[in-house]
Amino acid sequence: MEKKLKESKSDVIAGRNPVSEAIKSGRNIDKILIAKGAKTGTIVGILAKAKEKKIPVREVDSKKLDFLSGGTVHQGIIATASVKEYQTVDDIFSLAKSRGEDPFVIVLDEIEDPHNLGAIIRTAECAGAHGVIIPERRSATLNYTVGKASAGAVEYLPVARVRNLVNCIDDLRDRGLWVFGADMNGTDYTKCDFKGSVAIVIGNEGKGLGRLVKEHCDAIVSLPIKGHIDSLNASVAAGILMYQIAQQR
Repeated sequence: MEKKLKESKSDVIAGRNPVSEAIKSGRNIDKILIAKGAKTGTIVGILAKAKEKKIPVREVDSKKLDFLSGGTVHQGIIATASVKEYQTVDDIFSLAKSRGEDPFVIVLDEIEDPHNLGAIIRTAECAGAHGVIIPERRSATLNYTVGKASAGAVEYLPVARVRNLVNCIDDLRDRGLWVFGADMNGTDYTKCDFKGSVAIVIGNEGKGLGRLVKEHCDAIVSLPIKGHIDSLNASVAAGILMYQIAQQR
């Protein structure tokens, strides 16, 4: 527990003035958390600035703020800052072009565990992918834990954050990518043709792919399950699929 609190401090900004100044300075803030019932006084002004900068805001129990701030006085508000700046989908395509390669993109549908996100970024970089795309909401962010789990890969691989994942998938298809969603009921991944421009979509650890996300994929692929457990860890499944794609490329 103590170790977790120490690690979290590097990406947590606690208190009204510190959060306000972080927004004003242009620091790359992932999200702002406020205690339930704390939308009063100076917090109202901070939230107005956050809305202007399109920073996601969530109301949470004050006990969560106590935990995240590690004992620091938070005054009902904290912000989490990323360890690396987000890039854009265009940056991902630019990297592919600079290498003279067909785009190879990983799309994550609400991966919430920072260790999973970090592991996926690490494997994606090793497998030759050009970038990872995550949604703005209901997703782990580029915090200290993700940076550590990626073993430094976050410094080399573009991670883009988009407001609407379904629209982003449609955009990838319009740009010529064939989009594969990973789900239990699909074609055996060993029988799929992953050559050319491709994106693989990995779903949430518990719920899997969202319905709309699944509907907007070109095809659904599955990993055969031989044991009693009916699913794989998200980062493990992503790794197997990424290396199958890498082998075909």
